[in-house]
Amino acid sequence: MKIHPLATVYLLLVTLLPASAAQPTKPNVLLIISDDLRCWLGCYGDPQAHTPNLDRLAARGVVFKQAVCAAPLCNPSRTALITGMRPSQSGVYGNDILWSKAVPDAMTLPLLFKNNGYYVSGAGKITHASTVRESDWNDFGPVGEKARGGKNKQKLDKWKWLILNNDQESPDYVLTSYVVERLKQPQSKPFFMACGIHRPHTNWDVPQKYLDLYPLAQIQQPPIKVDDLVDVPPIGRQFSRRNSDESLRAIPGGPEKIIQAYRASVSFMDAQVGRLLDALDASPARDNTIIIFCGDNGWHFGEKQHLTKITLWKEATDVPLICVVPGVTQPGTSCTRPVDLLSIFPTLCDLTGLPLPAQSKGPSLRPLLADPKATWDHLAMSTMGRGNHSLSDDRYRFIRYSDGSEELY
Repeated sequence: MKIHPLATVYLLLVTLLPASAAQPTKPNVLLIISDDLRCWLGCYGDPQAHTPNLDRLAARGVVFKQAVCAAPLCNPSRTALITGMRPSQSGVYGNDILWSKAVPDAMTLPLLFKNNGYYVSGAGKITHASTVRESDWNDFGPVGEKARGGKNKQKLDKWKWLILNNDQESPDYVLTSYVVERLKQPQSKPFFMACGIHRPHTNWDVPQKYLDLYPLAQIQQPPIKVDDLVDVPPIGRQFSRRNSDESLRAIPGGPEKIIQAYRASVSFMDAQVGRLLDALDASPARDNTIIIFCGDNGWHFGEKQHLTKITLWKEATDVPLICVVPGVTQPGTSCTRPVDLLSIFPTLCDLTGLPLPAQSKGPSLRPLLADPKATWDHLAMSTMGRGNHSLSDDRYRFIRYSDGSEELY
């Protein structure tokens, strides 16, 4: 039987097609979460930050300048992110509630992608601590405890951190490596991969080279009003007293020492993000992968006489959110519309064409990804404990506590 000359040419072309041509047509997703990260990044205009990798990620997509977490505490924030349910829906208000028991029938982001034909893999802190529900994933790597082992229960005035010999000694490096290796592997299916980096959550154990980026003599403290609690209602002052900024002043070496360690941990986290981006950029999936980077909550350094998080003021609720969506976002853009992380779930469903579960209540960010100045009629909301909420728009922040007292900024 003779083969038509055109058929011969076609077969030759198919044989010579690069591997990238066989890549899945559905968009991939890379979700990166950092713990306790306030907006001390170069792409957010912080002049002291050394965050070259997040800055280059921001240059590829949209930076949301007024993003807030659903709750300024790890467990409720992350539960909201992966289920699309606010704390008032899930009942997950604190770190002492196992999310998978509170909402056992909830459809999570990884499970949704898994059920729709995606290869789903992750490592690190996606849900709180070691609460990974393995059935939601095709595979899940190391969760990554703190370098000293176990959970640090030292009191605030006794915080200490270790100087590591190299990056490889950090559990964050190990868990990031797990995701990096999977990004390098050829994929026959679209993928959803998630990497939860612990830093800059305490303890701030990093190599000396990251501390050297921030000489103590050059550390600047955030502006602090000594009378900032005078007009705050009693319940707000109780939030502040949970972790008083006396701990900040009591650190040997002064406040500069603790800020240096925090900033160094941010730069270490940034280096891990760089490894993920390098692995993705070297893969055939580079141009067909949605990248979402966010923090799970912010952090106080003395503002409102408070240290750490667990308040409804902007230092604890405001978080970085950077999105890169091939074919949708424009490089190097920023958005000042108020959004919250509850929108990540519906946004990923919208962008990938997956069905949105009825439990998910947030609006999709797709209009703002395409046009950061698009009309946006939604408020950004954070919740800290039952009945305590903050609402933000472009101009105001309104806080209402469970006892009916209020604050307006």
